[in-house]
Amino acid sequence: MLADLLPALIFSLLLVFARVGAMLMVLPGFGEAYISPRVRLVIALALSIVVQPVVGGALPAMPAQPLDLLPLLFGEIVIGVFIGGSIRLLVSALHVAGIVISFQSSLGFAQFFDPAQGTQGALLGSFLTIMGMTLIFVSDLHHLMLMAVTDSYQLFPAAVMPPLDDFAQTAARFVAGSFLVGIQISAPFIAYALVLYIGMGLINRLMPQMQVFFIVMPLQITFALMFFMITLGAMALWFLEHFEEGVATFLAGG
Repeated sequence: MLADLLPALIFSLLLVFARVGAMLMVLPGFGEAYISPRVRLVIALALSIVVQPVVGGALPAMPAQPLDLLPLLFGEIVIGVFIGGSIRLLVSALHVAGIVISFQSSLGFAQFFDPAQGTQGALLGSFLTIMGMTLIFVSDLHHLMLMAVTDSYQLFPAAVMPPLDDFAQTAARFVAGSFLVGIQISAPFIAYALVLYIGMGLINRLMPQMQVFFIVMPLQITFALMFFMITLGAMALWFLEHFEEGVATFLAGG
């Protein structure tokens, strides 16, 4: 009896691990490049062991031929990468906001390593990204990401061809939404820079001999940082609301 159950158990665990592992490899916070691959592998395996009994009834029967397992694994990996990548796109809103704020504050050339993007980015963008990731875990929003693992089996059943057209539309919507939220977060700084540049233009017309740019730039940076400090709380709340709504897309009740 045990000899008959063991292959089916290993098969179901392998299917769950394919989706969960692919998802964790790209999820923000869990799939960062600076986290050891062994740690990510252990987390994915532990989560798969926990999830497998919950979603076991939604998994297909073990195929008779080993080669029939490959399409199943490929579909699970595609679904996992899509969910994890879509959630990662939500965090890019802070990256966009940081770039816009930096350029409007004359800090565009101040570069710093952005752990979420894996490349160098604007200093304020890196700060906002690190702050956003911290707030996600402090506010327990990462629980929604873990809930999306189990709920994904209701939205995207196993052994069913992934809806690639819907995936493309959802990814495009997430990209557009993140860019919009990034612009909305940085909108006060765009207005601030616009007023400042209009004032600089008027001063330059009235006093052409004055080096307006060299005089105003230190003041621009100072007032921008003060403005950044005042609006930081509102920016954080706006991002958390955007992130929660985005992750809720992959929940069964969303």
